[in-house]
Amino acid sequence: MSKIRITVLIIIALLIILCSLFLGPRVINPFGLSEVEKEIVFSIRLPRVVVAVLMGMALGAAGAVLQGVLRNPLADPYILGISSGASLTAALGLLSGFYSFGRFTLPLTAFIGASLVSLLVGAFGWKRGGLWPERLLLAGVGLSFLFHAILMLLMSVSTNEGLRRALLWIFGDLSMADWSLIPYGLVFIAAGLFIALLRAKALNALILGDEFTHSLGFSANRERLLLFVSMALMTAASVSLGGTIGFIGLLMPHIMRFVAGADSRALIPASALGGGAFLCLADLIGKSIFTPMEVPSGIVTAIIGSPYFLYLLRRRDVLSI
Repeated sequence: MSKIRITVLIIIALLIILCSLFLGPRVINPFGLSEVEKEIVFSIRLPRVVVAVLMGMALGAAGAVLQGVLRNPLADPYILGISSGASLTAALGLLSGFYSFGRFTLPLTAFIGASLVSLLVGAFGWKRGGLWPERLLLAGVGLSFLFHAILMLLMSVSTNEGLRRALLWIFGDLSMADWSLIPYGLVFIAAGLFIALLRAKALNALILGDEFTHSLGFSANRERLLLFVSMALMTAASVSLGGTIGFIGLLMPHIMRFVAGADSRALIPASALGGGAFLCLADLIGKSIFTPMEVPSGIVTAIIGSPYFLYLLRRRDVLSI
C-alpha cells in the first residue's frame, strides 16, 4: 500500500470520526464549547464514538481474517453464528430481568454467549487434528439459524418490558455506550487484533492452500486455530459493546483490497480503520435522520451495505481474495 493511499485513508477516517463527534441532532461548534456542550461531547458523544470505532475496527479486521481462513470472500463474522449466540444470551438476560451485574449484565451475557458459540463452532469444525473451513462454515450457518429461531420464539411469546430494548440492541444500538464498558471491550479487541497482525503472513499462505502453507514452514492447523481465536475474540467483544451489526466484516475487506491490496499485513489494519470510520458514519446517520428518534446502526449498515454488496456481485473479481 503506497504512502499516499495510507495518508488519504487515515485523513478520511479521522474526518468521519470528527464529524460523528460534533454533528448530529445538535450541531456543536468545537471552537466554542459551552459547559452544556462539553458535557454532551465528553459524556455522551465521545464514548459512543469510541465504541463505534472499536466495534467497526473489530468487525472489519475479523472479516478480513475470516475470509482468508475460510478462503471464501463472502464470509462474514456473523455467518458463524457468533452474533446469534450472543444475541440469544443477551436477550435472555433482558427478557428475564436478570441484572445482577448492573450495567455490565448485558455486555457480560453477550460476551459469554459469543464465547460459548465460538467454542461450539470450533468443536464442530474440528476434524483430524485441525479446523476444516467447510465444516466451520456449515456449523456456523446451522447454529446461526437455530439460535435465531430460538430468539424469535422467545421474543414472540414474551410480554416483558425489556422486549423493545432487546430488539434495539440486537440491531446494533449504540445509545447505551458509556466509558465504563470500553476498557473491557478494548482488551479483547486489542488481543484479537494483535494475534491477527502477528499471524498475517501465515494467513497469506493459508489463502494459497495448505500445501503452500506447509512449504513455508507454517502449520496450517495451528495457524487456522490461532486466527479463528483472534476472529472470535474481536467479534465477541464487538457484540458485547453494542449489539449485532452486519455487513462491515463482509464489505470492508472487499473495499480495502482496492486500497491496500490483498496482502493481509496491510489488509487487516486497513479493514480495521475503514470499519471504524464506516460504523461512525452509520451511527451519525442513524441518530440524525429521524431526530429525535434514532435508527439502530445495524439497520443503517444493512441499508448501505446491501446495494454495494449486490454491486460487488456483478464484478468479475468479487470471488477472488
